[in-house]
Amino acid sequence: MEKSKLLVKDLNLYYGANRALKDVEMEIRDKAVTALIGPSGCGKSTFLKCINRMNDLVENVRIRGQVLLDGENIYDRRVDTTLLRKKVGMVFQQPNPFPMSIYDNVAYGPRLHGVKAKQELDSIVEEALKGAAIFEEVKDRLKKPALGLSGGQQQRLCIARALAVRPEVLLMDEPTSALDPISTSKVEELMEALKKSYTVVVVTHNMQQAARVSDDTAFFLLGAVVEFGPTAALFSRPRDKRTEDYITGRFG
Repeated sequence: MEKSKLLVKDLNLYYGANRALKDVEMEIRDKAVTALIGPSGCGKSTFLKCINRMNDLVENVRIRGQVLLDGENIYDRRVDTTLLRKKVGMVFQQPNPFPMSIYDNVAYGPRLHGVKAKQELDSIVEEALKGAAIFEEVKDRLKKPALGLSGGQQQRLCIARALAVRPEVLLMDEPTSALDPISTSKVEELMEALKKSYTVVVVTHNMQQAARVSDDTAFFLLGAVVEFGPTAALFSRPRDKRTEDYITGRFG
């Protein structure tokens, strides 16, 4: 078993009285793609946001349990959430570039963390755009507005923006659901490349996508993890009847 990057222990999340996550346990491997699947509203995105404490921004949320990143509990009071979110980047469902140039989008995070020198910023921007497989398409228009890019390019730009602060973990919340098939396959190829350097956790509604891109898969239902394991095994020999019903399209 490869080294685990994230260890989730007995994680419970409440919105007021509603328990949205129930006793979630999971070991997320380093430099692998872990897919979270399950019907809408079953807790996948809520769980994803627990990994970089985005739920802290939601009113009336209580969290019990632990999320260990390299052995340290990210819910420890002493954890600096700004530094945590530098380590754990996030890409959302809808591409959300800032209304500024392509270059400034990618340089935004490094500048926020104190990088000032133009030469260093130039090299970070180029490296991040190459990492997100979009450099060749935009290298001659870095000063042009990011909002002029196509949807698929915008999403890869958002991935570059996340990579620019050199995270260790990349969270992706349905990163291709708003994209056309060609852009989707580019982002999928990108996930395959990214896992050489990053731990990737992706929420997807698309079962074929989970089967194609992930090494491990967790099936969520009503806030609980029904089954978790290597993707090939989970799709070909699910241990739980509910998993089988979901992946064969009987519900969801």
